[in-house]
Amino acid sequence: MVTTPIVVAPAIDFADVRAEFDLVDEFPPEALAEARRAADRFADVREDRTDLPLVTIDPPGSMDLDQALHLERTDDGFVLHYAIADVYALVEPGGALDAETHRRGQTYYLPDGSVPLHPRELSEGTASLLPDAVRPAVLWRIETDHRAEPVAVSVRRALVRSVARMHYAGVQRDADAGRLHPSVEALPDFGRLREAAALARGAIELRLPAQDVVQDGDDWTLQIEPRTEADEWNSEISLLTGMCAAQIMIDARVGLLRTLPPADPAAVDALRRTARSLDVPWPSGLGVGAFLASFDANDPKTLVLMSEAPTLLRGASYAAFDGELPETILHGAIGAPYAHVTAPLRRLSDRYATEVCLAVSSGRDVPEAVRAELSAMPKIMSSTDSLAGKVNRACIDLTEAVVLAPRVGETFEATVLKEATERRDAEVFVVSETVIGPCGGAPEEGSTVRVRLTLADPQARKIRFDHDR
Repeated sequence: MVTTPIVVAPAIDFADVRAEFDLVDEFPPEALAEARRAADRFADVREDRTDLPLVTIDPPGSMDLDQALHLERTDDGFVLHYAIADVYALVEPGGALDAETHRRGQTYYLPDGSVPLHPRELSEGTASLLPDAVRPAVLWRIETDHRAEPVAVSVRRALVRSVARMHYAGVQRDADAGRLHPSVEALPDFGRLREAAALARGAIELRLPAQDVVQDGDDWTLQIEPRTEADEWNSEISLLTGMCAAQIMIDARVGLLRTLPPADPAAVDALRRTARSLDVPWPSGLGVGAFLASFDANDPKTLVLMSEAPTLLRGASYAAFDGELPETILHGAIGAPYAHVTAPLRRLSDRYATEVCLAVSSGRDVPEAVRAELSAMPKIMSSTDSLAGKVNRACIDLTEAVVLAPRVGETFEATVLKEATERRDAEVFVVSETVIGPCGGAPEEGSTVRVRLTLADPQARKIRFDHDR
């Protein structure tokens, strides 16, 4: 993990970003009214599983809690219960709220707050798996063997109650101290087994330094997004559930997959050439995922390799199908078929993929109303994923420019992530300021150089460095 000093920016107004991308927090009155009077449409078929001591693990302060888990060891493996907020049960199909969520597609996160997919009365209230509250949920039960590979999967509607609200850093501290909550005592072992399984199936994980804009009183800080082992373990729970959901839908020949083509051989060859140029050995027979996972995150060479690794993973999409499987069913980064089903409060597609899994698991036909929505999801989700990426980039670009504006002319030490080409400047990572930006000149890829800040324009949201020889 790269650690950096925290750099504080003056007060920043992200309203311009919201306006630029037409992000409006308020909901139409009819949609808001529906959210406020939402009632469980499947109350009469739910199993009461409030006996399960489920817990949630989310970033501090989160209120839109989609998931709660309980993990136990068995004589020959594990049993995972994973409760997901049952949004479909609370949103009336064809209503005003349904229409508004189709327009939004997903929740957008900005440093000064989110623009939610659902009204907060629902997403942070009646649907959220908040502690000590009985909630309607979709409950996954995944039984695994001793390697944490699934051997039996079921999903059904239930009433659940979370008994504890946790965050990643706290879970990590408890794990390090050997005092984990009983409901997640097995999580470290389970997570590590799932990580090993991921490498075995050729999964590719990118570990680029992720910039994060965090509020500090009235000001803002730029820092590397904290990432603990607990984050990874919890992520493996969601990934496993998504893989199980994908297999259910593939077997039934109806559903919605998140797809990504396998790594392009030409991109793998280019990464090998970069490794050779950096004198980084790549043992024969070692897969791309295992190769990238073997590096120290603090090594500048790791940053260079990781900055090129995204070229391996291009073409992410959503594939809806009903009868005939899509040409691509694999998610190349995960190394298996995969579906989004674990964040319905924040992502529209999960609502419908989950309904497919519920129907198939119970032996029922998938409702026609659900089938009818599947074909619309790829366009909605791809366009809103693109928008979410632009919003995030705009917020980071604005903060970088504000942080650095008073420091134009100063020099900094930087790692060269990408060398210049005929089409673009070099790209450098200035660790001390937690910024990544273009750099003029021809610094050598992988080298540590001095760069001079020549531009920091908050209005244009642009920064630029030049190689300071």
